[in-house]
Amino acid sequence: MHERDWRFCLAPMMDWSDRHCRYFWRLLSKRARLYTEMVTTGAILRGDRDRFLRFNPEEQPVALQLGGNDPKALAECARIAEDYGYDEVNLNCGCPSDRVQEGRIGACLMTEPQTVADCIAAMREAVNIPVTVKHRTGVDDHDSEEHLHHFVSIIAQTGCNVFIVHARKAWLQGLSPKENREIPPLLYDRVFALKQRFPHLTIVINGGITNLTTCHDLLEHVDGVMLGREAYHNPFVLADVDREIYGENAESLTRDQVLEAFIPYCENQIRQGARLNHMTRHILGLYAGQPGGKYFRRFLSENATRAGAPASLLHEAQKYMNSAGSRLV
Repeated sequence: MHERDWRFCLAPMMDWSDRHCRYFWRLLSKRARLYTEMVTTGAILRGDRDRFLRFNPEEQPVALQLGGNDPKALAECARIAEDYGYDEVNLNCGCPSDRVQEGRIGACLMTEPQTVADCIAAMREAVNIPVTVKHRTGVDDHDSEEHLHHFVSIIAQTGCNVFIVHARKAWLQGLSPKENREIPPLLYDRVFALKQRFPHLTIVINGGITNLTTCHDLLEHVDGVMLGREAYHNPFVLADVDREIYGENAESLTRDQVLEAFIPYCENQIRQGARLNHMTRHILGLYAGQPGGKYFRRFLSENATRAGAPASLLHEAQKYMNSAGSRLV
């Protein structure tokens, strides 16, 4: 069992935070807590279980995020997750997509705190690993501070003590999932007030965080921070996490060292049947903001999709970038 520490987390992101992405992130930070994409109970119970749940041991600590609303199904999936070796199971109560709403899961569950509590209680009874919740500050017109506190208090009665709060409300109608990540205003103060109201709970804040300076500021008010899209588009922001957030003395890897460490992983995955672009799509931002960085991204985007593309293309992309970058300086 890995340490139960939520100081710095990397968000579950559909189509992005798969096992290849998480392995890459782990090269940058040994301490960050990683989360899978949301996986529905139906996918696990009736689909290709190994496809959805397989992960690399190096990813740990890693949490499985589940989507569902049936206590029995969620409890069974939690048991399966624990058997697979996951360090945590997290229930999604924040995704506002139409597909999720049709299944009455995700953000719409914020209007049903007792349903969520029943689900959490069933999962907690089934496993020994932490069971946590990720949710919004509110949904539609259910967005008062009182509603948020009621939602958390009902669930906390089950013994659940970790709440990851995306500091925006969700609109279930009229906004796309992308717009729901950008248009509703950030309400950090509301999350701070939640921590003050429930000091015994672990409160993790998510939404709009782009750098470690902001993380330090937020950690003055809450127990943890969760980065999402910034970590994906500018992954090298993670290189200083272990030192800056956890106080470790270990020297962080350079961008070139991270790339070098990722190549054997790509070679191994290709031998197992994966295509190179399955891995490289997650590292396109490694050299973001560096001379020639856009050429690294362009080279991989244009070449890694070829059938049979080898991992050595990463070295070629690096050389192409360095050549182009030297002409720019």
